[in-house]
Amino acid sequence: MAKTANPAENAQLKDIIAHAKEYGFVYPSSEIYDGLQAVYDYGAYGVELKNNLKRLWWETMTRVHENIVGIDAAIFMHPTTWKASGHVDSFNDPMIDNKDSKKRYRADVLVEEHAAKLENEGKVDEAKQLTAALARLLEAEDLAGVRDLIINEGITCPISGTSNWTDVRQFNLMFSTQVGSVADDASTIYLRPETAQGIFVNFLNVQKTARMKVPFGIAQIGKAFRNEIVARQFIFRMREFEQMEMQFFVRPGTELDWYQKWADVRMRWHLALGTPAEKLRKHDHEKLAHYANAAMDIEYEFPFGFKEVEGIHSRTDFDLKSHQEYSKKKQQYFDPEVNQNYIPYVIETSIGADRLFLLTLCNAYTEETTEDKTRVYLKFHPAVAPVKAAILPLTKKDGLPEKAQEIVELLKYDFNIIYEEAASIGKRYTRQDLIGTPFCIAVDHQTLEDNTVTIRHRDTTEQERVPISELHGRIAEATSFRRVFERI
Repeated sequence: MAKTANPAENAQLKDIIAHAKEYGFVYPSSEIYDGLQAVYDYGAYGVELKNNLKRLWWETMTRVHENIVGIDAAIFMHPTTWKASGHVDSFNDPMIDNKDSKKRYRADVLVEEHAAKLENEGKVDEAKQLTAALARLLEAEDLAGVRDLIINEGITCPISGTSNWTDVRQFNLMFSTQVGSVADDASTIYLRPETAQGIFVNFLNVQKTARMKVPFGIAQIGKAFRNEIVARQFIFRMREFEQMEMQFFVRPGTELDWYQKWADVRMRWHLALGTPAEKLRKHDHEKLAHYANAAMDIEYEFPFGFKEVEGIHSRTDFDLKSHQEYSKKKQQYFDPEVNQNYIPYVIETSIGADRLFLLTLCNAYTEETTEDKTRVYLKFHPAVAPVKAAILPLTKKDGLPEKAQEIVELLKYDFNIIYEEAASIGKRYTRQDLIGTPFCIAVDHQTLEDNTVTIRHRDTTEQERVPISELHGRIAEATSFRRVFERI
């Protein structure tokens, strides 16, 4: 259960949002037109950080595991795909409006946040009972009961402070559009609300062409779209977002063992990136989706409380069986080890790339206060830092810029490098701290004499003198994905 953020934590989130904009990580989209709610653009350093996170996830999945391959499925799919998956009929959120403030809320989130307040007040049993009651009502699709629960608990609108609520009603989250020149019902298609279905409809294509044997997985990174009515908390909940999903196909009867294995592997992955163990937790679902027989979230303690970053689900054979029914094409696999045909069960790992980005940013944002000043820096794991090293000539003369450019040429083909010569060396160090560059390499007059440079380390600010010939190897060792892989 998520805790409610206190004012200090809300202030921390505001600081992180301001930092992200000022230093080129994330901007409000279309800002010159006052932006568009819950839509953001990634800036020069944001796109590098996000790409590094995606590449790390991709290589963890497809290189480390010999039985996992990739796919890049289209965003547009045949509309029957979404009928088969259940999205057309049941991909809904329960919404409620306050008649006084005219604001709309997710009814389940109102109850969950009230339960979190009870837990913070020490009323743990009451909070658990409330959460369980909500789960039962949602399972039964008792929307009137959800409204009664909100009123009986005295849950008020955060804006108006009143309990003048409308009825609860379901709101479908899919964006629809038309394909072709005639806008009629037959031409309606959808922006995909998840990437998983692109994997399922290609199950046999991939299995046969990649010559895979169960158990095996298919991984994908791609955009998804959901018409979130309550989109908030910066990039945590957006209408256009990116998913990193892997569907792992297993023999029926083995799925729960694989489910637990993947839950453990994914938790180790987050820890390997340097996320503190006390800021991560596993949270079992109290209400299972219609396709699942087991589900849990890996949650991170954001400034606004513990929230889901990654989901691990045992999806049974629901998806493949449903696509077999709607397409009239068999989705069975022949298993030579047991000499039988069956529809595999599926274990899903699903992580939001944007949520992982926000986790990484929150985890990296560091303020260190001494007697006379506060130092702010981003403590990224070197493997995902957007810039690996900054090359900084001490002055703009005496051949130092030319020598520094030689070092840039030596490194730039393997690492993202910045060259800066403006301002004092101290101000340039500070700027690199603010974008999370792990190494600053200062080129001075001694460099011209003995081909050595000073490396300044971001986290400790310690400096050491090293030969130029060692730079490539040192940076490669510190930023290698292998160091992350070995901890998983």
